[in-house]
Amino acid sequence: MHMQWPNHVFATALFPSFYNKRFDGLMPNLPQEQPIWEVLLDQENGLKNQLSSKLTTSSNAPPHCTIDSNEGPVHIDPSAKIEPGAHFIGPCYIGPNATIRHGAYIRQYAWICDGAIVGHCSEIKHSILLPGAQAPHFNYVGDSILGGRVNLGAGVKLSNLRNDGTEVILRIGDKTHASGLRKFGAILGEDCALGCNTVTNPGVVLGKGSIVKPNMTVTGIHPDNTSM
Repeated sequence: MHMQWPNHVFATALFPSFYNKRFDGLMPNLPQEQPIWEVLLDQENGLKNQLSSKLTTSSNAPPHCTIDSNEGPVHIDPSAKIEPGAHFIGPCYIGPNATIRHGAYIRQYAWICDGAIVGHCSEIKHSILLPGAQAPHFNYVGDSILGGRVNLGAGVKLSNLRNDGTEVILRIGDKTHASGLRKFGAILGEDCALGCNTVTNPGVVLGKGSIVKPNMTVTGIHPDNTSM
């Protein structure tokens, strides 16, 4: 039987301003007819192929950061603010007006869009920070998508791998569904705010405007404006 997914797992519901405004720089093509996490799959229109097809050469690396382009290009827009001590592994993309602060670790297939912030000692891997998203202090963001104006409190971790290393299972209420992904962190709709030291278990989706108190552990798929 075909799964009838709730509206809040689709890009147009999670990130409405992404489609209503014009942004500078490269933007990902997010699936609109399939659940949003399908962009994380290793497929033709997945994050890896999209980014690899758009990046051909490294550019604009400031002298006070370190670059590893052995596996692919590192593109840093000239208007991005890069603080000393940041490290980049290609392929990755840093868009216009983005801020990468001291000690940030930008790994393969990180797509940091217009005006997004990666803060001190934050790590980003195979993830999309849509315009204006913020991972500003001691955050881990793996195999995830952060919508516009999302803010991660200090120490928030978006866990992307089960302890047993098997496929991530999605939970909606008391029902479970296979994700097709071994690594899957969190999808956070725009304007979500996660309190300090929150941990999301693999396979979390929070609808736009959701709020999580500090020190919480979050599991499952939740609609817009959830408060926990």
